[in-house]
Amino acid sequence: MNTDKIKSEYHRWLETCEKVWPMDEDVIEELKAMEGDEAKIEDAFYRDLAFGTGGLRGVIGAGTNRMNIHTVAKASQGLSDYVKKHVPESGRRIAVSYDSRIKSDLFARVAADVFAANGIHVFIYKELMPTPCLSYAVRALGCAAGIMVTASHNPSKYNGYKVYGADGCQITTEAAAEILAEIEKLDLFDDVRTGAPATGNVSRVPGQMTKDAVGGEGEMISFISDDVYTAFVEEVKKQSVLFGDEVNRDVSIVYSPLNGTGLKPVLRTLKERGYTNITVVTEQEQPDGNFPTCPYPNPEIKEAMALGMEYAAACHADLLLATDPDCDRVGIAVKDEAGKYVLLSGNETGMLLLDYICSQRVRHKKMPDDPVLVKTIVTIDMAERIAAKYGVRTVNVLTGFKFIGEQIGLLEKQGKEDSYIFGFEESYGYLSGGYVRDKDAVDGAFLICEMFAYYKTRGISLLDKLNGLYEEFGYCLNTLHSFTFEGSAGFERMQSIMARFHEGMDEIGPKKVQKTLDYSQGLDGLPKSDVLKFLLDDHCSVVVRPSGTEPKLKTYLSISAGDRETAAETEQKVLEALKIFFD
Repeated sequence: MNTDKIKSEYHRWLETCEKVWPMDEDVIEELKAMEGDEAKIEDAFYRDLAFGTGGLRGVIGAGTNRMNIHTVAKASQGLSDYVKKHVPESGRRIAVSYDSRIKSDLFARVAADVFAANGIHVFIYKELMPTPCLSYAVRALGCAAGIMVTASHNPSKYNGYKVYGADGCQITTEAAAEILAEIEKLDLFDDVRTGAPATGNVSRVPGQMTKDAVGGEGEMISFISDDVYTAFVEEVKKQSVLFGDEVNRDVSIVYSPLNGTGLKPVLRTLKERGYTNITVVTEQEQPDGNFPTCPYPNPEIKEAMALGMEYAAACHADLLLATDPDCDRVGIAVKDEAGKYVLLSGNETGMLLLDYICSQRVRHKKMPDDPVLVKTIVTIDMAERIAAKYGVRTVNVLTGFKFIGEQIGLLEKQGKEDSYIFGFEESYGYLSGGYVRDKDAVDGAFLICEMFAYYKTRGISLLDKLNGLYEEFGYCLNTLHSFTFEGSAGFERMQSIMARFHEGMDEIGPKKVQKTLDYSQGLDGLPKSDVLKFLLDDHCSVVVRPSGTEPKLKTYLSISAGDRETAAETEQKVLEALKIFFD
């Protein structure tokens, strides 16, 4: 969009917003405040907020490049048109959930209103619920699609709009392209259908809907019943692989939902399975989209876990758990021999869970025929060696848990859903059953507590078990480094950097490149994706890809070596060589 068009669009918004759905005064005030500030206007209007396989995600605010009621309504209209094209009238149902983020409940009711105005029956949770609960509801209620209003683990200024298909997975690349085509046909002020939008406030209880807030329950909008939520919890509890083994469940657990959606489902699941010695981090207990004590509410980040670790030390807890705002990622910390708390990476926790699940299934003769592990291409390769030990086949997929969900669906179509025993990704996402088709931190938290209690009862710490795996399979260091590029100039720079990587390299630091895998060509039957994987000497590798949800380029380094120190030294040399591309 050129400068004149940007200014024209800005003034159209300024003139129109007070007339169309005057539900969000923040948008109107922000538009007025940016008048005369060309840089702010350009950043807010230089493009439409990107809609991809992750749906929408962006900074909350006014403009076409922001998350607001108008961009949400336009996306909802495009999704409505897509559903009406592909689904008979009798099957037009959409499930809606939302997390604790700023304006999540507002965006959820705006979307519900658009769907209802398009003759699509809406099932919406009456209080905030995790992403896996949305995935479960889509299938349990026979919906054609679902949306989850969340920006997952991003800082508080972000929100997002994830779209799910009838299979409970986030939409495929093909579906996203079709929905985008429908969205691009629309004028966000003239072409969006609405009913009688609810203008009353959302319930004063944070994260809860009232009937007035969604225009009241009626012919086209229904609250999702508690029975659906209870059925989800029961499915999580079925994921136990103790098979009658005795464990001491009185382990001391500190849990933080990081001001998100995890509090009720995680505590309910754990308590119903006998884990009652649980301390919740008070400052991070209740829903709060400002995330006052963890500005970056991501359990991958040490700072987000810091307060929980203080609690754990004060309580002399055995285990710390933290889930992100939409409760699809879980991070943990455990005590070492000196009594200090050690954070485990997503890869390390995933390998421990994989080994635990496999060993229990083998020991109790519960391993299915043709057992399958599904992991992403950026997840630690050592998992394949652990799986092979137990006769488990590994399927590698593109980054994004929806691709793991797709594999579960394929197994289901073959009558082999039970073959799927575990799936995980390095970014702290885990799933051990096919009851949902996205990562589930309720399931992850439950299995981690069970695994921890099982080993502790037998005098084994998780660190002991992890070191045992490294001794058996060799040490492997996996790290993620992200480089941020904000605004229109940053977007162009990211494209330029990726183009340089696509030109190829002979070596990266001290390691020669043995082979380059360019997934933009659609390798191994996987969808085309702008991802490069450089296979280096000595079982090392580097993966480079743009984030699908943030203005970042991500590099994943996997370094195999004889010990941790050597791997760390090599990793730094490889990283320094990569940084030249980002200067």
